[in-house]
Amino acid sequence: MSQAPPRRGDQEFAGEVNSMFDRISGVYDRMNRVMTAGLDQSWRARATERARLEPGMKALDLCCGTGDLALMLAEKVGPEGQVIGADFSRPMLDLALEKAKKEGLRQAQFKWADALDLPFEDDSFDAVTIAFGARNLADLDKGINEMRRVLVPGGRLVILEITQPRRQPLAGFFGLWFDRIVPQLGKLAGDSSAYTYLPQSVRSFPDAETLAGRMDDAGFRHIRWTLMAGGIIALHSGVR
Repeated sequence: MSQAPPRRGDQEFAGEVNSMFDRISGVYDRMNRVMTAGLDQSWRARATERARLEPGMKALDLCCGTGDLALMLAEKVGPEGQVIGADFSRPMLDLALEKAKKEGLRQAQFKWADALDLPFEDDSFDAVTIAFGARNLADLDKGINEMRRVLVPGGRLVILEITQPRRQPLAGFFGLWFDRIVPQLGKLAGDSSAYTYLPQSVRSFPDAETLAGRMDDAGFRHIRWTLMAGGIIALHSGVR
């Protein structure tokens, strides 16, 4: 019997989301490719460019999942740099570590961490990225403030996230795809509740303009955002 998808505001929200990602870790990459028609990696590549990393720099990829974005960042900083991929799902981290070893990217490390209470000192990273994870934070503003805390002055925050398109016909297709088709795909993958949670989490997440305002409230400057895939994907960046 499938579990009810977690809802933001529930007392056990973080624990439920953690358990959900543990369960789907084995199908996570395949489902991402299917749901995005293989475009998710190109969006991560855009996020990597927006981070503006150079060899020798240090970056944190928060809510790193199976490590795809962290490994792209690792290629940018080179062997003399460092990238830490952080997540609260240990099965996801295990898969990320396997990828890093396979690709020989020793500068990529993976660590368990709570995004709302990061185990890193102030002013630790030249860039912080988070891809498709911000909407899973139990407290978005607290998470953004933590990201700012661990950035060096002048460091860049990059947020890649799904958003709801406003214009037809894409808005109608988005509703059909995420509300009906994606949960069915999740059912075939063995966890319909996880992929019912996905559209719920997107609907409850701020739109692009509102998210930019939340970044501004947290003290980021030079904030910009780009809408991709017809308005389904938003790429934000800001400077501490």
